[in-house]
Amino acid sequence: MKQHSEQQKQALKTAAESLYKAFLTLETAGEVRQFLLDLCTPSEVEAIVDRWWTASLLKEGRSYREISAITGVSVTTIGRVARYLNMGEGGYRLAMRREKAGTHGKDRV
Repeated sequence: MKQHSEQQKQALKTAAESLYKAFLTLETAGEVRQFLLDLCTPSEVEAIVDRWWTASLLKEGRSYREISAITGVSVTTIGRVARYLNMGEGGYRLAMRREKAGTHGKDRV
């Protein structure tokens, strides 16, 4: 990660909050797709999709080797996703639970 001055850190925090709120303005999967394709490089989108797919396969109880064979994702990346799935901020679990329930967090902060 880049080194930032204190002023840059505060501005970055404000910009990050703005980005999070921008996601909340999107109403359909298609709109999120459009936003991600504008925001990220194709490789970055692919990496995000790989992580989400990996998380769903881990949630199903698949082994690391099986997930790697299915997705082409490295065992190292699978381990990283597993660590965040189990000990991260809870974002994977929250999104998976809401996706399964067919709910979204547009009205939540």
